[in-house]
Amino acid sequence: MSPQPLLSVADLRVGFATEGGRLQAVDGVSFEVLAIVGESGSGKSVTAQTILGLTRSHNAVIEGSVRLREAELLDAGEAELQQVRGAQIGMIFQDPMTSLNPVYRVGSQIVEAIRAHDSGTGKVAGRARAIELLDSVGIPDAARRVDDYPHEFSGGMRQRAMIAMGLALEPEVLIADEPTTALDVTVQAQILRLLEELNRSRNLATILITHDLGVVAEIADRVLVMYAGKVVEQGSLDEIFYDPQHPYTWGLLGSLSRLDRPRPQRLPQISGAPPSLLAPPSGCAFRPRCPHEFGKCTEVPGLEARLPEAPGHCDRCWLSPERKAMLRQVEGRIGLEAPS
Repeated sequence: MSPQPLLSVADLRVGFATEGGRLQAVDGVSFEVLAIVGESGSGKSVTAQTILGLTRSHNAVIEGSVRLREAELLDAGEAELQQVRGAQIGMIFQDPMTSLNPVYRVGSQIVEAIRAHDSGTGKVAGRARAIELLDSVGIPDAARRVDDYPHEFSGGMRQRAMIAMGLALEPEVLIADEPTTALDVTVQAQILRLLEELNRSRNLATILITHDLGVVAEIADRVLVMYAGKVVEQGSLDEIFYDPQHPYTWGLLGSLSRLDRPRPQRLPQISGAPPSLLAPPSGCAFRPRCPHEFGKCTEVPGLEARLPEAPGHCDRCWLSPERKAMLRQVEGRIGLEAPS
């Protein structure tokens, strides 16, 4: 019997009522624990925030299932979710400069997160715990820096402080939403190594949300590719990188620069722009940008395993596996052919 997943999301749908109509930000997302990749606006962050109940509002319609072991989080009340946030599922939000309060010391903000769940924690014990956490994520001279304000930290140190805050209550799941955005390449590598080490040393399940496939290649075991609120492909890291089955994934991979190939005059890109979620195209959402569109694409494809030898590798494309293997080869590498 296979072990029960720690966190599972099934057929999650999140819509928001707007003046222009209903905006379907997340449409039928299902996963266990993995990396989520896609362009801005594809529904990655909304999916993560919905897990913690942060998208609940009078104009939101949320359907599906989010289970933490046996507990259904979509049915949980605010008091129940308060016990889950931080203690069982931690989250590193995008852009630590705006996530940290600029008028409070970094250590005080970490202590506040601890005391929100354990009011019996005193100031001295809380401060000692904050220093321990900052030290564990690589902040030098943590006993002194704990009293600094966010603007006194560099970008990489602020990100480390956010990771420390996410780990303050020893959660079982850590959601990292674009943890390397706006960081230089060297600091990105340090943050990724830190997350990888935390994953091993603390037996921590990690959900990594990013638009950077280079980041995914460094840390992920399984990958979920999202486009226009839907999952368009999911599989193991090797399946996604070496045998991608959806044209959108080909475009993402093809847009990466390669050091082992001559520099192109122009970096390959996916033509067009993501569709409006208020008025998505009929059929395949990627159809208006796909050079391989054909008649069947006006129908909505299901997320299915189309390779007998890879039952866990699913995609949402009508092309046959044989055609995909031919069409995705562009100038000797995986990519999306430019429209003629």
